[in-house]
Amino acid sequence: MSDRPNILLIMNDDMGYSDIGCYGGEVQTPNLDRLATGGVRLTQFYNTARCCPTRASILTGLHPHQASVGHMMNDLEEDGYRGDLNANSVTIAEVLKTAGYATYMSGKWHVTRHDDADGPKHSWPRQRGFDRFFGIITGAANYWQPKTLTRENDPVDMESQPSDFFLTDAISDQAAEYIDEHAGRDEPFFLYTAYTAPHWPLHAHEEDIARYKGRFDAGWDQLREERLDRMRDMGLLDKSWPLTPRDASQPPWDEASDKEWQARRMEVYAAQIDRMDQGIGRIINALERNGQLDNTLIIFLADNGACAEEVNFAGWIKTRPFSVGTTHTRDGREVRYNNNPEVMPGAEDTYQSYGIPWANLSNTPFREYKHWVHEGGISTPLIAHWPERIGARGELRHLPGQLTDIMATCLDVSGATYPEQYNGNDIKALEGTTLAPIFDDQPNGKEALIWEHEGNRAVRKGNWKLVCKYPGDWELYDIVKNRTETDDVAADNPDVVAELSAIHDAWAERCNVQPWSKIQEIFREKQRAQDYKS
Repeated sequence: MSDRPNILLIMNDDMGYSDIGCYGGEVQTPNLDRLATGGVRLTQFYNTARCCPTRASILTGLHPHQASVGHMMNDLEEDGYRGDLNANSVTIAEVLKTAGYATYMSGKWHVTRHDDADGPKHSWPRQRGFDRFFGIITGAANYWQPKTLTRENDPVDMESQPSDFFLTDAISDQAAEYIDEHAGRDEPFFLYTAYTAPHWPLHAHEEDIARYKGRFDAGWDQLREERLDRMRDMGLLDKSWPLTPRDASQPPWDEASDKEWQARRMEVYAAQIDRMDQGIGRIINALERNGQLDNTLIIFLADNGACAEEVNFAGWIKTRPFSVGTTHTRDGREVRYNNNPEVMPGAEDTYQSYGIPWANLSNTPFREYKHWVHEGGISTPLIAHWPERIGARGELRHLPGQLTDIMATCLDVSGATYPEQYNGNDIKALEGTTLAPIFDDQPNGKEALIWEHEGNRAVRKGNWKLVCKYPGDWELYDIVKNRTETDDVAADNPDVVAELSAIHDAWAERCNVQPWSKIQEIFREKQRAQDYKS
């Protein structure tokens, strides 16, 4: 058995900052809670506000635009927006393989525009450093019939799968199987487990949904207050930080219509996270039965804040078949693609999302959601568990970190060397800094954290956070006194605004970030051309 640690990186999809139990939420997550009790929780770790840019950044240790995934999976003919992981980056798997690690992945890839099994595969997992792969190449997926389900480099025929196939379970079970198969080998392993849960569609098993029957009947207003109290009691939040107001576009719970349907949406969402946690328990069991738990660094986090999208899925059937999936269930029932209150979500023949007010609850106590770089869009729970190295048990760490730090941490603990060249290509310099000091409650030396997504911009340095919701003006917050971003002090601190905006602009130029208006126009031109062809 190697003295070097195994590394298990677990990331889920579209989950809010405070949904899981050990971060104050109502969802029962005993396995994640166990990891938190046996390790540390970071309270100020950040993602990039969107699924594919986050995945590009966490895999490469670069900012998303540097890896050519500055937006989504479209080629917008700008270096930062190719929608395909570029050759001037290396993945964690590629680097760790050079240090003798076995590398495995189970779950969602979503860093290439080439999702056709008969097309290019240069940016698929097996071509980017993973010895084994099972999962989906694209983003959102029907949980019972996911598009682009792939094993190694080959499509999986859903007709060959058991009738009770469910993507969350399949991701969990494959990850556990990799651990069992690896048992007895001398080299350590890196396992990237990337769940789609709880991303829409709202698909869950009735037995999981039943556990939450009535749990959300009090409504989003009261539940936000209750979460705030629990989070303060846990020490996750400074008690002086106020709760942000309810999203102005949404009614008070007392005035909301269709309460039974609304509560059901949140019940199904909770069940999706619950099912993921059950699977994480099976992965932990696999580590335990193979004597690997103590010497495995486990990191769990989310790819962005909660998703407030109220999507007209019926309109996506033709334009986004990779997301919508199929029009019928495997037993022939028609899938109902709508957010119609007459259709209760959860079953295989439904396709819904949980909407703005519940996303507002999921991101308690912060503002905004997935897409935006206010705290609700970029704040994620992060749990780190490694008994042989992290001495703390159940403690909190309030120092900030960012996705690029994950690669740096993997290099640090494995002893691997980040390359200047790989496969004959020059590799961009690593942007991250190891999180190991933060595990010990020491700063990791990062001077500033910087973001851009869809024109939404932010810089965090010292006590300050400068942030803009496109196309608005810069806002400035003392993030130590007011992390919930309710007191904009930009007008009183023009020098700070000037300093931090200059930091952002220099970073944007260095990292291939283009003005969002320019990217929008390119996107519109491509859409017009496609419409003309069709």
